[in-house]
Amino acid sequence: MVFDTQGGETQTRSYASLKKGGILVSIVQPPSQDEAAAHGVRAVLAVNQADAETLAKLGALAESGKLLVSVDSVLPFHGVAQALEKIERGHTRGKIVLRVP
Repeated sequence: MVFDTQGGETQTRSYASLKKGGILVSIVQPPSQDEAAAHGVRAVLAVNQADAETLAKLGALAESGKLLVSVDSVLPFHGVAQALEKIERGHTRGKIVLRVP
């Protein structure tokens, strides 16, 4: 399985790393079904639409310690530019949280 968070050329190169029957799951762009067929794999776009009930369940799991969230850093809301720079460098380990006043 490949979990694609980049799209573009990274997604295209990812097909070669899959074994026959594998799956590429993208969260950024619809994968090419022709490319998937050529490599003998499946490819899907995962779209998540959270609703209030789902978010409440996730919150409860996080509070109970059953769902662990990895936080790279917490920045003030005006630190958006800094957060984007960190993401672009690609060296974050976890989520970047922006604190809203």
